[in-house]
Amino acid sequence: MKESKAEELFRKIANENPGAKLSKMFGCVCIKAPNGKAASLIKGDMLVVKPPKDRIEELLRSGFRMFSPMGEGRPMNGWIEIPFEQSDKWQDFAEEAYEFVQGLPGNKKK
Repeated sequence: MKESKAEELFRKIANENPGAKLSKMFGCVCIKAPNGKAASLIKGDMLVVKPPKDRIEELLRSGFRMFSPMGEGRPMNGWIEIPFEQSDKWQDFAEEAYEFVQGLPGNKKK
């Protein structure tokens, strides 16, 4: 099946982040940092990012929404949706999220 323009752009962004690994989260393709933390994912034509905590309110005031993986009404704390209409900014948002999660404590191996 042919990838959408959003998926193509997401894979391009992933390939430009040194150390990034494509993985799965919520049934979606995500970008993880070497510490195992997810920085961003693609859901349909929406980029979903985990920005630094001090940026979340600013992004919400700018008109972006919290990500709800199970649909409306159950937003996931700390994750912001960036629509494809703003895809010219996806690289910047994804890089900011990647840098942020790299600084978080790593996931423990099971």
